Amino acid sequence: SIDKVLEQLRPLVERGEITAWVELEGCAGEFAETPSSLTPELKSALEKKGIRRLYSHQREAYEVARQGRNLVVVTPTASGKTLCYNLPVVERLLEQPDKRAVYLFPTKALAQDQMAELLDLEELLGRPLRINTYDGDTPSDKRRRIRRDARLILTNPDMLHSGILPHHPKWVDLFQNLDFVVVDELHTYRGVFGSHVSNLFRRLKRVCRFYGSDPRFICTSATIANPGELAEKLLNEEVHLVDRSGAPRASKDLIFYNPPLVNPQMGLRRSALGAARSLAEKFLRRDVQTLVFATSRVNVEVLLRYLQKTIDRHPGKPPKVRGYRGGYLPRTRREIESQLRNKEILGVVSTNALELGIDIGSLQACVLAGYPGTVASTWQQIGRSGRRSGRSAAILVARNLPLDQFIVSSPEYFLNRSPEHGLIHPDNLQILVAHIKCAAFELPFEKGESFGDENLPEILDFFSEQGTLTRTGDSWHWSEESYPADTVSLRNISEENFIVFNLEDSNRAIAEVDFDSAPELIHDDAIYMCEGRQYFVDRLDYQGRKAYVRPVDVDYYTDAITYSGLRVLVSDDNHALDRETVEHGEIHLAKKFPGFKKVRFHTGENLGYGKIELPVHELHTTSYWFTVPESVLEELGLTRSQIVVGFLGLSYALHHVATLTLMCDFRDLGRSVGDRSNRWFALGGPEGLGFYSSSGDQEAVHPEGFDTFDPTVFLYDNYPGGIGFSEKLFDCHSSLLAQGLQLIEHCGCSEGCPSCVGPVNELGRGTKKFSLGILRALIRPKPVTVQ
Repeated sequence: SIDKVLEQLRPLVERGEITAWVELEGCAGEFAETPSSLTPELKSALEKKGIRRLYSHQREAYEVARQGRNLVVVTPTASGKTLCYNLPVVERLLEQPDKRAVYLFPTKALAQDQMAELLDLEELLGRPLRINTYDGDTPSDKRRRIRRDARLILTNPDMLHSGILPHHPKWVDLFQNLDFVVVDELHTYRGVFGSHVSNLFRRLKRVCRFYGSDPRFICTSATIANPGELAEKLLNEEVHLVDRSGAPRASKDLIFYNPPLVNPQMGLRRSALGAARSLAEKFLRRDVQTLVFATSRVNVEVLLRYLQKTIDRHPGKPPKVRGYRGGYLPRTRREIESQLRNKEILGVVSTNALELGIDIGSLQACVLAGYPGTVASTWQQIGRSGRRSGRSAAILVARNLPLDQFIVSSPEYFLNRSPEHGLIHPDNLQILVAHIKCAAFELPFEKGESFGDENLPEILDFFSEQGTLTRTGDSWHWSEESYPADTVSLRNISEENFIVFNLEDSNRAIAEVDFDSAPELIHDDAIYMCEGRQYFVDRLDYQGRKAYVRPVDVDYYTDAITYSGLRVLVSDDNHALDRETVEHGEIHLAKKFPGFKKVRFHTGENLGYGKIELPVHELHTTSYWFTVPESVLEELGLTRSQIVVGFLGLSYALHHVATLTLMCDFRDLGRSVGDRSNRWFALGGPEGLGFYSSSGDQEAVHPEGFDTFDPTVFLYDNYPGGIGFSEKLFDCHSSLLAQGLQLIEHCGCSEGCPSCVGPVNELGRGTKKFSLGILRALIRPKPVTVQ
């Protein structure tokens, strides 16, 4: 069936819609004998599972772990990484009944998936290993038994942070005998989350030393550029790298698809969602089990609705296609995972929630509705189709965005590119100080201790002056009644998620929405979508963190409009170049949600606007920015408004280019165009060009009325306190401008488009010309007047 679908796609190569068709060859694999030192029970259990030999990387990982060394295993999806840690850990538990182990997974779903694998192994062994999951869903009576009896505990960093380390006196047996800590999906511990987790490991090792244990760490990861460096920075220890995979791999057709142009002058292409829908339908109609990845929760629900209307045509029968994303209740997600494994459903539309190593069986096809944002994530999603045998296919569908268009037009860049670096900044002062308080609550700090690279005694004395700690001799003790870990989120989002209630079903809870997404998804009059169904939001109780909805059936969905104003707080460094000043430092960001638009299904037609009245979200972070004096811009012969339009266009291009320069996710950065003196910032919205005060409130300000004019482009870290991206952009400012110029010059549109300077409205005609003029003025010594 999959061969027939691929034959149907061949003509798209001649039409230019398929820009690359790469046949990834399979390989037979590299094997090693099962270690002779392996305990007989474990060897017998492996043979019952059909495992009589190991892959070479599994054998290497086993040997390194037996030597008592830390290691990180970096091999492709479905290469048997689980056995790399299960083998040495389970063997140690069999050999020494007093030993303990902790498995850390970034999500509850991964922990539940691994639990099933371990229970199967336990049954084959015929000996109890006393395995338990310990997370926020664990009942209180069961928690006491787990603390007392469990030898292998599956949990997540959040639970270790707030539920285990602060209560270590209740876990004496665990910390006295902790021998292994497994850290799965290492590549997810980057950015602000990874910075928090690095401090979490500092606290974990500190508690272990107090009880006399010194656990070894076994990490696994998808392919990233710096796995060894990331692991060592996370753990602050030496780590052995295992990165040569011995697993067999099936052949796979990797296809890059660029939807056809519908407006060549504007550079507008057919919707990526529509194209992904058509491609997925080709597989689904041939009964090819297919996974479709979308880049947002809204897109998941839109695609799901499309596919269910064309594939699920029999009322009363269970759906063949289902959705999967954060916000679905846990039991719903577990049910969908099981149905995929057991071939009970034909397809799933998912966010990147299914990107990680949850066992969903062997799928034949995978369609990516948009570039996921990183090379590593793209390979992870591609790897979900096809396992170790049989033909499979993966299709990347490009959107009208610069990164997507760059990838599909330069496939060799993607295929030859090392995946992104995992970057963390554990000594970010805001993050570090939060964990120092948590650590002080867990154990008093003693003179001579260290915790990160900052001056610890100075921080401890500061807290003593504030009354948070009490110094007694050479010790600092926690002195407040508060519980510090409870106020620190490892992911820098509020713990207070919004609960969605169905008014027409006895106020039954149907989903939850995280704090940051609530203003965009469940504002008053929004159309909230869940499992393909539409709900109208009657009321959002912002203070109570509740949304009340009722089912509807309408032909549109809603999309929130946002803008961000910022103020410069501190400039940490600056360079005065020939034509601009480049700086990086700290800023204050105010994010506002003025309204939303109604978008018709299928056509994308704008049906109107509505207002959103919600509080401003604020953020203190770091930014890189550059300012161009008006004396340079006067040579272009443009009005101030035209200059601002040009700056909005070039900031759009630079934002996308910066993610390639940094090898980070597009969402890790934010952008803004404004005034270095904090007087105004600009927004090119659906109603034209608008100017707002830097506080985030709309005011009657306009650059034409100011005596001086110093337009500035800001690219800022989208996390509290920053994670180091801004300083890197500051260091590569010149190359960033050159790459932005190249991106815009090589785009085939005439006025500007979403693939270079962003969507262009009537007021923005000429955005591309204005942006090019400004960039050429900065890069070239004698700019030419813009005609």
